[in-house]
Amino acid sequence: MKVERQIIFHQHYFQDFYLEQSEKVQEKIEYVFKIVKTVQNVPKKFLDHITGTDGIYEIRIEFESNIYRIFCCFDKGNLVVLFNGFIKKTQKTPSKEIALAKKLKEDYFNLKSKSHEK
Repeated sequence: MKVERQIIFHQHYFQDFYLEQSEKVQEKIEYVFKIVKTVQNVPKKFLDHITGTDGIYEIRIEFESNIYRIFCCFDKGNLVVLFNGFIKKTQKTPSKEIALAKKLKEDYFNLKSKSHEK
């Protein structure tokens, strides 16, 4: 059975990150997005929950010797909301990137609830 998830961006952080990457990295990001969109149970190699973040996931991309991470969350099951992306340079995920993702997630759901109130 083919799944069709939709990927959207919240604010500009992911787009800024994406546009800074080489064409080859962008192609790899698109490849992983295709997996996230169409595979029922996405392997942890490509998508994993960040422990202690209340619903924030990271999309994982490896290309050459670099590791790229894109934080996201799910909204209403098949909607994936992208927040920020970065190149991971250490074993531990940078806390400032996690903090930004949490802030963006909160902002996304606050804006969404305000738009439903109107």
